[in-house]
Amino acid sequence: METCVFCRSKLDIVFENETCFAIFDCNPVTQGHLLILPKAHREDYFSLTERELVDTENLVKLGKKYLDQRYALEGYNIGFNCGVVAGQAILHCHCHLIPRYQGDVADPKGGVRGVIPAKQKY
Repeated sequence: METCVFCRSKLDIVFENETCFAIFDCNPVTQGHLLILPKAHREDYFSLTERELVDTENLVKLGKKYLDQRYALEGYNIGFNCGVVAGQAILHCHCHLIPRYQGDVADPKGGVRGVIPAKQKY
């Protein structure tokens, strides 16, 4: 798709498999933040083929191994934003693999529930 930044840009691929690839996020949440994307333009997670789902999962696991070797990590957040209302800014499916470090936030309890800040703490 000509208007998609992921489709039209020359990207620095960290690793890839048959249907997907991984790049470092150009606006990382934390050091090492990776994006895993299908090579074909797919709008969101729900548009992925079965093969792309498997290849995405394999790259998430490979990304974790790669990041574990490079950084002293304590955890990860993994996620997809599906649709503009959910925060998806680029309508080409991408999985965020966000490394987490001890002390990167004062209180990490609630994790991804923080997408709606009032619901994060419970």
